[in-house]
Amino acid sequence: MMVINMRIIEEIIGKEVLDSSAVVIGKVRDLELNVETNQIEAFILGKGGISEGLGLSKGETVVPYDMIKQIGDKILLKNASETL
Repeated sequence: MMVINMRIIEEIIGKEVLDSSAVVIGKVRDLELNVETNQIEAFILGKGGISEGLGLSKGETVVPYDMIKQIGDKILLKNASETL
C-alpha cells in the first residue's frame, strides 16, 4: 500500500491507466482512501473524453490498489498471472 499525502493525490488524479497490454482503460478521477491507515485502497477511473470533462459521463471503474504494477507518467496494471 502507498501512504498518501495531498501532493501524491494531486499527482495521481488525471493520470492515464493502462492495462497489461498497454491499452488505456481510463483516467484516475478519484482515489478510495482508508482514513485510519492513510493508504490508497483503490483508484476510481473515469472513461475520459469530453462527456466526462462536462460531468456527463457516469461510467467509472474501480481498480484495487493491489492491481497496480507501476506508477509513473502513466499507471500500469498487472496482468492476470501477476495477480495470482
